[in-house]
Amino acid sequence: MSSPTSADRGRAVRARLLTAARELIGEIGWSAVSTRNLAQRAGVRAGLVHYHFESLPALLRQATIEGMRTTLDESAAWLSRADDPADGIEGLLTGLDRYAADDPESLLFVEAYLAATRDPVLHSQMAELMLAFRRDVAAVLDRAGHPAAEPTAAVVLAALDGFMLHKGLDPGLSAGTIAPVLRQLAAGTGRPGAATTEGEQG
Repeated sequence: MSSPTSADRGRAVRARLLTAARELIGEIGWSAVSTRNLAQRAGVRAGLVHYHFESLPALLRQATIEGMRTTLDESAAWLSRADDPADGIEGLLTGLDRYAADDPESLLFVEAYLAATRDPVLHSQMAELMLAFRRDVAAVLDRAGHPAAEPTAAVVLAALDGFMLHKGLDPGLSAGTIAPVLRQLAAGTGRPGAATTEGEQG
């Protein structure tokens, strides 16, 4: 078996730094991550951080976007496989319910949203990522014949984000509390104007 090449070693170091960055952002917060504690977590020399990445913020952005993309791609795939979009969206909500409000993966998203308000590059990258996910959700709803797929997708995703934020304030909040409302939205029966009066029906 051949020994790893310098390129192989470089890729391995980059991967370790990105993984360490995602872990630390979720554990101690975006602004508390430094070159030193990042290198220590990754088990590499501090100088390798700037050797492999343009800057520490560039590394944090890449780590965050890759982590978010993985989660969103998995969610989109799950939703597209569901027989009924309402079932799929409830499944996503139930999946979020398994996370504690202070788990590192959830906090990665929270920290990213906050950092994006001060970092225009991250803001642009996250906007592109989230809008793509919203389009995926809207496409699933549209294929199912939803009468207002795009605005409903926006409301559903905002509700999912809000659910995670509110769990941080109210640990007793559960998916079961809002799942019926989201099911109505996904089914096209919970939007304003969805119900008609007897006169309109006639």
